[in-house]
Amino acid sequence: MKKHQGRLIAGGCLLVAILLAVFLRSPSSSADTNAPAAPKDPQNVTINEQQAHQVRVAQIVMRDFTPGVDAVGYVDFNQDHLAQVNSPYAGRVREVFTKAGDAVKRGQSLFSVDSPDLAQAEATLVGAAASRVQTTAALERAKGMAQAQANAPRDVEQAVSDQQTAEGNYQAARRALHIFGKSDADIDRIAATRRVDGELRIDSPIDGHVSARTIAAGDLVQPGNSPAPFTISDDDSLWLVANVSEDDATQVHVGDVLSATLPALSQQAIKATVDYVGNSSDAATHRVTLRSILHTPPQGLRPQMLANYRIFTAPPARHEAVPADAVVREGTGAMVVFTTTDGLRFTRCPVQLGPPQDGYYPVLSGLPAGQRIATEGALFLSNALALQSQ
Repeated sequence: MKKHQGRLIAGGCLLVAILLAVFLRSPSSSADTNAPAAPKDPQNVTINEQQAHQVRVAQIVMRDFTPGVDAVGYVDFNQDHLAQVNSPYAGRVREVFTKAGDAVKRGQSLFSVDSPDLAQAEATLVGAAASRVQTTAALERAKGMAQAQANAPRDVEQAVSDQQTAEGNYQAARRALHIFGKSDADIDRIAATRRVDGELRIDSPIDGHVSARTIAAGDLVQPGNSPAPFTISDDDSLWLVANVSEDDATQVHVGDVLSATLPALSQQAIKATVDYVGNSSDAATHRVTLRSILHTPPQGLRPQMLANYRIFTAPPARHEAVPADAVVREGTGAMVVFTTTDGLRFTRCPVQLGPPQDGYYPVLSGLPAGQRIATEGALFLSNALALQSQ
């Protein structure tokens, strides 16, 4: 009897198990399991507290942005205060009086040349001076004899003609030596001593420093040789030369403020004013040259240094500003930032931005007022939003 009761209990338990299995596999339960999940918002992404440590949130700030164009260029000598000194006549260098780096004054001798042309001009002066003395003395004798009625009138006339011819030749010889740079004192000395030297001294035409020297004693020089024997520069002013894209050249005008930064110098940007804008574009580079005169350049600034330029083309305008790290450029080219109210839920916000300046973008449109944005970790949020939408 007990065995029979145990079999009934076991059978009842088995029946209950079968009924439970059938209930769990019923159509209503299967429908609940396979129900689709609610669609996620493609513009919002939510992160947890641990992920929030990778994202920094800050309030939107207002900044002044000055419209402008960027350009590259270099530092150059002020060509208006630069002298390429050459010998106007051929000859052999006799002596060099200065070296590179020396400070020179206007009129100071740089080098001397043994010039056959100068020697010929000096010899002409000596001959003209002697003839002038001789004809002057002959004229005085002719006048004295005429007073004593010891000669004919035509003799006096001939003496006057000879003296005037000699005087003209003498004055022409003096003018020729003036062309060689000889002073009146030098010419008087040559005429008095009858000494022909042929030494042509080449003087500096401006005050400045010797930037380059390419000759030595014994070298032959010719007019127009390149490079010039001496280059004299005025270090009190330099040119800042910028090459602007022809697409941006129409925005630049004389009087615009220019800011230069040089990789070779660690100091802050150099400010100047645009003094010249080229009236043509370079056929090879399609860039327009502009320049600015930099008076009293800072120490260490040298010609031919490379420079980056920013030319400000309009007064500053105030805009909402977002840091460069807060902006994500998507594959479509759209620029987006992520706004938030609590630091955990972020909303994708497409914006229109202006050119960056000092690490910030001006927001032209698309950003609601008074928002907080993700400044660091914006790329992380963009990736999380992309994974969420898959």
